[in-house]
Amino acid sequence: MIHKKGFDSEVYLKEQAAAISRRLSLFPDRLYLEFGGKILNDFHAARVLPGYDPNIKVKLLESLKDQLDIILCIYAGDIERRKLRADFGITYDADALKLIDDLADWGLTVSAVVITRYEEQVSARIFANRLQRQGIRVYTHRFTRGYPTDVETVVSDQGYGANQFIEVSKPLVVVTGPGPGSGKLATSLSQLYHEYRRGRRAGYAKFETFPIWDLPLKHPVNVAYEAATADLGDFNLVDPFHLEAYNQRAISYNRDVEAFPLLRRILSKISGNGFIYKSPTDMGVNVVSRGIIDDEVVQQAARQEIIRRYFRYQCEFLLGFCEQPAVERAELLMKEMNLKPEDRPVVAPAREAAAEARLKNKGQNGIYVGAAIELKDGRIVKGSNSPLLHAASSATLNALKILAGIPDHIHLLPPAVLERAGYLKQDIFGGKALSLDLTEVLTCLAITSSASPATQLALDQLKELKGCEMHLTHIPTPGDETGLRRLNLNLTSDPFFASKNLFIY
Repeated sequence: MIHKKGFDSEVYLKEQAAAISRRLSLFPDRLYLEFGGKILNDFHAARVLPGYDPNIKVKLLESLKDQLDIILCIYAGDIERRKLRADFGITYDADALKLIDDLADWGLTVSAVVITRYEEQVSARIFANRLQRQGIRVYTHRFTRGYPTDVETVVSDQGYGANQFIEVSKPLVVVTGPGPGSGKLATSLSQLYHEYRRGRRAGYAKFETFPIWDLPLKHPVNVAYEAATADLGDFNLVDPFHLEAYNQRAISYNRDVEAFPLLRRILSKISGNGFIYKSPTDMGVNVVSRGIIDDEVVQQAARQEIIRRYFRYQCEFLLGFCEQPAVERAELLMKEMNLKPEDRPVVAPAREAAAEARLKNKGQNGIYVGAAIELKDGRIVKGSNSPLLHAASSATLNALKILAGIPDHIHLLPPAVLERAGYLKQDIFGGKALSLDLTEVLTCLAITSSASPATQLALDQLKELKGCEMHLTHIPTPGDETGLRRLNLNLTSDPFFASKNLFIY
């Protein structure tokens, strides 16, 4: 599948900045903008909207930075149980630290960090201490008393008023945080309560890329969002409040629709019935559909994302990271869209590579697995494991040879180098396997490139693998996963292990 562009990021950036400015003008003193999704490295959006800049949101904030304060929320429970951000393989608290650093690189400063639903968790306290000792303001908010049924208590000094006001100075306050349930909404409402107590007329709005409200309910992009949140139980639906108010179909999702009546009551009480929104859709400011320039390209990309998510849940279930309902939900969405796993172009070639390896090594002990990479021009490169290389390593080396125009018989890494690296891994470090994972192979490539023009030429092609599709017939080892993540390959894998060992390293 040759890469085509379906989205214009520059058009979207201009339109989105204008939409936020228009919403800001409705509130004389301040707008709290709940900012969902990933501010940086939004690879889901980049996959379903080819041409979407994964860092477009931070560029949007950069264009507004003279008017902007940023509040970062993180749920204390996520810190305590060390919840992982799957695309980076780091915990949510580490992701929060990374986000603060990354925003600083763009000239954006996080005004404060809020630890939400704080209950004296030791790990949350340590996290707060670390930030405070680096000069970052940290606030702790406990569960809101009376929420959700007793609005009188919620909107009182015993509810939102019990939270310390986070001092901000700019007219636009972006409230963000890693993952769902970080406490962005509660923090925004708490701030609004304090603003009105101080006589300031502030407002609330929501920035959420998906679902795209003005695309059809079953548009593949919106279905891909359902697939991405299958573990949360989210589903899209027509916004009934918007339909009633305007006789217009708009797409929202279940949690926003379910929360709207309560949110309307809370905001009406905070503002003294100055609530201006008639629907969850009204609260949103995202105009992402205006950046779509080729709907067919976008639809095809979204279908591929649905398949990726299907594979991901299959593997996460085996690893214990999700439960059966998420797997079943992903399977149902596949059926609704008339998709099957083999519709992903790299799946069949990877399985063929594994079958060929098994046939070649018939009669020998061992588990044989395969890998396939689809290059940007549509060519597919295969690889399988061997006593010296993991399948991911083999496929990557083969792809680099093709990209660099290096004949197949030329070794990028001489067998002697692989054997010495394997000696270090097995005989010195005590590893059970000689075969090298992708991270180890990339390190060997970098070291030997100074003495080999062919290896240097291949090494220069690594950046061409960014955004390419890849499938493994097994769950990658940590070393393979780290290498593939750093190369920014779009990876899927069959739900099997390449080893019978329970502990894989």
